Amino acid sequence: MSTANTTGWRRPGPTAEQLRTDLWIGLGVTVLALFELTLARSTGAFLLGPPPSLAEQIFWTAAATAPLALRRRWPTAVAVFISIAFIAGQARAVPLSQLPSGALFAALYTLGAWGTDRRLAGRVRVAIIGAMFGWLGLSLALRADQLSASTFDGAAGPVPPVLAAVINGVLYNVLFFAFAYYSGQTAWVAARRRHELREQAEQLRRSQEEARERAVMGERVRIARELHDVVAHHVSVMGVQAAACRRVFDRDPDKARTALTAIEETARTSVDELRRMLGVLRDPSVASGAGPTDTAGIEQVAALVDRARETGLRARLGVYGDPTPLPRSVSQAAYRIVQEAVTNVVKHASATSLDVRIRYLDRELEVDVSDDGRGGGSGGGGGLGLIGMRERATAHGGELEAGPRAGGGFRVRARLPLAVETAGRAA
Repeated sequence: MSTANTTGWRRPGPTAEQLRTDLWIGLGVTVLALFELTLARSTGAFLLGPPPSLAEQIFWTAAATAPLALRRRWPTAVAVFISIAFIAGQARAVPLSQLPSGALFAALYTLGAWGTDRRLAGRVRVAIIGAMFGWLGLSLALRADQLSASTFDGAAGPVPPVLAAVINGVLYNVLFFAFAYYSGQTAWVAARRRHELREQAEQLRRSQEEARERAVMGERVRIARELHDVVAHHVSVMGVQAAACRRVFDRDPDKARTALTAIEETARTSVDELRRMLGVLRDPSVASGAGPTDTAGIEQVAALVDRARETGLRARLGVYGDPTPLPRSVSQAAYRIVQEAVTNVVKHASATSLDVRIRYLDRELEVDVSDDGRGGGSGGGGGLGLIGMRERATAHGGELEAGPRAGGGFRVRARLPLAVETAGRAA
């Protein structure tokens, strides 16, 4: 999360349930503070001097505690109001003891934890703490003449009793206000971090959704490419065979019959491949990456050349080097590249000859498809032809060259690197 977002974060306001809780807490603390006032009056121990009337004592006690009912709704106003009431009550010698002090602590804590304007919340807390220490110093100075030797009859320590009393009061207040300040600040930081974690979790969820969408899109492209490779080749061959059948149907029934037989076999092969591929796509184990998604391989290139020969092309297949077992993905990619190149020759090139060469080299497999047509073997027409071939080669770290030949015709050549251990077996 960026720094700007972190520093500019505003804590959401309290919920309705939290506001109801504050209301009950404020009422409960006020009732207990009034009960504590009753106990203090019953003991007659008025350490701050003669107290005012009972009504005024009740007023200042309630004023120092009741605003807690609104502490998270208006934290700044509540903290300021309780601080003023606390100092005023003590100045009027009201015996404000544990619960009013706890209310002051809660007000400072809430301002630190819930203050929306962080700069204002910090300044107000510092101002309140400064005012409290100022009042502490002033009250000690005003009551210094009331201290007598009889007040410290039991004093036995090494520190002078008046100094010990002052240090004890200052130390208590330092710890009291420091803890109120930093506990509120810590609560705010914890709330901000929870917000950051929720934001990060949401960003992670969105990124996972985007990754799944990209994976689905990639799978769609892959399926489209596979369908193109499977269907286009066989349909192109059937189209050429049908044209040949039409031309010789009347004058050479035997050739027409041969062409129709080739169309039938090609159609059957096409349907079988489509059924096999769709069956693989329906397989949950394949969808999860547990199995292969293509059964074609380099060993089936000979069948491609035979089908091209049936269309009337003078097709040749040459295998050079020592054939070696290939990784299935490399074998599939090589076959699909050759298939697409042959399909383009049949569909677009108006060629009379086709030359397919497979070379097993030391560290790579090379497939080379060339023709003597008019240079239209690129799969022109805006299809997936060359794009699909280049993607297959790139996916395996290889490269693909495609373009017109100097002596006429078109050539497609792909080089696919082999793994070290495969290349070693080939060598």
